[in-house]
Amino acid sequence: MISYDQASTLVMGLAQPLGRETVRLDKADGRILAAAIVARRATPCADVSAMDGYAVRDDDLTDAPVRLAVVGDAYAGQAFEGVLTPRACVRIFTGAAAPAGTDRVVIQEEVAREGPLALFAQPPSGPRNLRLAGSDFKAGDVLVEAGLRLNAQRLVAVAAADQARVSVVVRPRVLIIGTGDELDEPGRPSRIRPGIPESVTFGVAALARAWGGKVVDRWRVGDELPALEKAARSAVGLADIIVVTGGASVGERDFAKTMFAPLDLDLIFSKVAIKPGKPVWLGRVHRALIVGLPGNPTSALVTARLFLAPLIAGLAGLDPTQAAGWRLEALTAPLGPCGDRETFVRGRRTQGGVEPVGDQDASAQKALAMSDVLIRRRPGATAAAVGTRVETLDF
Repeated sequence: MISYDQASTLVMGLAQPLGRETVRLDKADGRILAAAIVARRATPCADVSAMDGYAVRDDDLTDAPVRLAVVGDAYAGQAFEGVLTPRACVRIFTGAAAPAGTDRVVIQEEVAREGPLALFAQPPSGPRNLRLAGSDFKAGDVLVEAGLRLNAQRLVAVAAADQARVSVVVRPRVLIIGTGDELDEPGRPSRIRPGIPESVTFGVAALARAWGGKVVDRWRVGDELPALEKAARSAVGLADIIVVTGGASVGERDFAKTMFAPLDLDLIFSKVAIKPGKPVWLGRVHRALIVGLPGNPTSALVTARLFLAPLIAGLAGLDPTQAAGWRLEALTAPLGPCGDRETFVRGRRTQGGVEPVGDQDASAQKALAMSDVLIRRRPGATAAAVGTRVETLDF
């Protein structure tokens, strides 16, 4: 049995990007960039108006008030063809290219229109109301660095860079196998008495997607070794990460490791000195990584957050330490002492800090729904009073 820190170090060492592929921009949401986004063109590509108003030459306004001839219009996507000549102005709208010779745009609220003429009451002053060519970015500028996840804001920048396809890290394929004779699909009439709605794989799938994984399937298999071995053989060819929930302990029908034995399972670690989740294990079959999670819902979700999340994040191209970002926060409720096993207390954020949720049983699911943080308690830690700063991890 190894410590949490030792297990985490092993996971981080395996959490390396799988490779890269090119996808269309409309399929890139949530993907991790494998290469930086470089602008193919400047933005704006020309001097453009920042306001609705009139494009003018400063020299023509020096003797204001003055009337200038309105010689044309300029719209976004429909430029004024020609040069701004003396004693003339052009009606212009936001985003339109400024005619050659423009010094500024006078906003429409400061101009009186008199048929074909426009009256300017003041000499040139204040903002020019122009966005100069390349003032946002120039051709060749890096707009989004490699290693970042594409979200709404970054997708806008990628499209503005005139890039229709992007190089992204291949998403790790995740296949989840829920084991246990006692489990039934939620919402279906139970075929056994008493049946338990299978809940863990839904949470594991959501966590996998959140950290960049592609969940290719979710299976439920009973505690019969031949069926489990068949599932193992099929899964190895379908996924980069196989997650097995349940069967991780040492009972007579705990077959999570045994089901992979005919495939030459290389066991990386077999249990971790933590609570909850001591039976969690990690192995490899050929190129597939196998993560064994306990069957109890809280134990499964806690260990998935501690080990599966950074593993998926790293394979997906993120820095895996982002998924293990412990920080210090103040307790707003007291915590009892910790035993001889490192403990991860389920908690929730409050105004001013964090507090433990009530039920810390490894199978508690109501309390799990109220939890949004894990509080790390080192072995032998004494009771902690309100205000004590503790290590926390988003959950």
